[in-house]
Amino acid sequence: MMLKRLAICLLLGAIPDTSTAAGSDLTALRSRGELLGWEAVGRVSLGNGFCTGVLITRDLVLTAAHCVFDRQTGARIATQNIRFQAGYVAGHSLADRRIDRVVVDPAYRPRETGNIGTDMVPNDVALLRLESFISSSEADPFAVYADPEPGEKVTVLSYGRGRSEHPSWQRSCSVLWRQGGLMSFDCDVTFGSSGAPVLVRYGNRVRILSLISATAWTKDGEKVALGMELPAKVAELKRLMRNGALPNVQSGAGAKRIKVGSRTTSGGAKFVTVD
Repeated sequence: MMLKRLAICLLLGAIPDTSTAAGSDLTALRSRGELLGWEAVGRVSLGNGFCTGVLITRDLVLTAAHCVFDRQTGARIATQNIRFQAGYVAGHSLADRRIDRVVVDPAYRPRETGNIGTDMVPNDVALLRLESFISSSEADPFAVYADPEPGEKVTVLSYGRGRSEHPSWQRSCSVLWRQGGLMSFDCDVTFGSSGAPVLVRYGNRVRILSLISATAWTKDGEKVALGMELPAKVAELKRLMRNGALPNVQSGAGAKRIKVGSRTTSGGAKFVTVD
């Protein structure tokens, strides 16, 4: 598949919307019993918007890098304006923590337009450090998994437009292809799903295979979800977090030129093609 023939749309949740998603095989998780085993997935609250995130240690959360940048200006969102709400349902969380530090993949380059090309999706990873630990009795973190095969079955938990007040679980979707650190999936995601974990069963454990970064449309009009390979990225972000190094992320630097298409959505995201 030619990556430059994909039309990309970011999935940052800008405006909460509690309407019901129609025509989907998603399962809404609205009770403590339904959330059992999935407590480590939560909402990343960004002040006037949200993404999805997932706990990987007692004090570290993975999400998409573009979530921590203002999509209008390309500026970093102030750390004090970010919270992680594990197991969030209808205004209540199993654990709610402030963020005291954010580390973004050094290769990620935001753009002032808020757009992203396929060259940036493999780098669209950020690590959030919680102000205080979440105990294992509140939420059990997920480990990271590598080396999926095309056709492998995965599962996704995400918040999003039309399901912003509870996580929705797609029990089974598939890895479509891998190329250059990029993965695609036939999973049902929408605005607010950025940073949602793509999970795979490994023995008796469920592990994180990827994060949702964007949706894309192929030249044949097929909608796919895009994510990235994680093990090397997560290891580097943990190293930066331990060492106290802050990546020097400059808005608009180093990204390929992109063209804005004619289609837009009510959420304000733009569809783009990569030159």
